[in-house]
Amino acid sequence: MTAPRNTGATREQLELFRALPGDLAPRDAQDLMAYPFFSLAKSRRTAPIDFHAGAIAIRVEAVAEHGMATIWDADVLIWAASQIVEARDRGLRPSRLLATTPYDILTFTGRGTGARDYQRLKAALDRLQSTTVATSIRQPSERRQHRFSWVNEWKERADASGRPLGIELILPDWFYAGVLDEALVLTIDRAYFALTGGLERWLYRLVRKHGGRQQGGWSFDFPHLHAKSGSLSPLKHFAFDLRDIARRQTLPGYRLQVVRDANDTERLLFAPLPADPLAQALRRKAQPGARL
Repeated sequence: MTAPRNTGATREQLELFRALPGDLAPRDAQDLMAYPFFSLAKSRRTAPIDFHAGAIAIRVEAVAEHGMATIWDADVLIWAASQIVEARDRGLRPSRLLATTPYDILTFTGRGTGARDYQRLKAALDRLQSTTVATSIRQPSERRQHRFSWVNEWKERADASGRPLGIELILPDWFYAGVLDEALVLTIDRAYFALTGGLERWLYRLVRKHGGRQQGGWSFDFPHLHAKSGSLSPLKHFAFDLRDIARRQTLPGYRLQVVRDANDTERLLFAPLPADPLAQALRRKAQPGARL
């Protein structure tokens, strides 16, 4: 059973969903994996992302006070997608309005739970709320765009004596509707949360989205990857970083290879590695620390 997709719903109209406990499988939204929606840098970005490919148009804008939401901030959305899908699969009624604790989000995404980690999470929520997106994805035409922020609003909750009770956040309908469609969500490797580089995090999500489990793999040329990343890094530096990731083989579950095609253009080939049950079990247990 799923909650109705009411695009105009206010907090009063939304049914509160209390986050499920336990070690849920991480799920990611395919639209967010395939296109440039987040800053890949740890430094503050205010320059917008403008992406056009065929009928797909995306513009992401940030405010100077908080900067653009980063790919590390997007872990909050992975947590939210995992909650929504798990609730649906259990026959529960999910909602765009979620109640949880910072501890639950931090532990799910493999982070520490100290005071600084809590402050970083709050900063991430501020960036997710203040970053605005306009996109034609899942709209009838490129001219009709959906505009939203990654988090409509969020607040800290406390009892009458001021004791913290957790946080509440409201997800945008565009994101929520995509997650509820089973075809638009993929399970990701929990080892993703241990990736420390913004580019390798972005690349894993792209590879997982396009490579899937196709034994023949997939490939993209470097200029195409550069455009899809939304990175501010020049192509020359971007290509150097891609080669380094391929050399180090840091993406969980995939083998990378850099080759040159008939036009002497560098391409990144990626294919899934054979499943290793023991390694998968160890990765599920691992909760390495990372920073928002």
